[in-house]
Amino acid sequence: MNTLMIGAGAAVLCLLAVGVVWRRRSGSSAGQSQRAHRDAQQRTPPVSLGETYEFGVTEFTDHHSGDRVAVGKVEGFVVFTTDVPAGVSPGDVIQATITSFNRNETSADAIFAGRP
Repeated sequence: MNTLMIGAGAAVLCLLAVGVVWRRRSGSSAGQSQRAHRDAQQRTPPVSLGETYEFGVTEFTDHHSGDRVAVGKVEGFVVFTTDVPAGVSPGDVIQATITSFNRNETSADAIFAGRP
């Protein structure tokens, strides 16, 4: 009976180890996302007011103002760009001038300045 208890204990430990490994692997992208968000909140924006930057459009979204805006990133920093012509699609490269930052300076608003 002693051997049976040792075997059962070993099986339980194996199941726990498998569960820990599985949880770490499935949660790794969520953990990376949380770390990236925290880092973004603590860094100085890589863009400056009034300066023009070139970046790829990742998507279009409806801004809180109700306007359709292009979303892109400059060094991982999110930029929402207004006044983008209808012919611009996700994947296109545009130029935009930074006009303001959000409250915590974790993203910026910009106005379309052209195409490279």
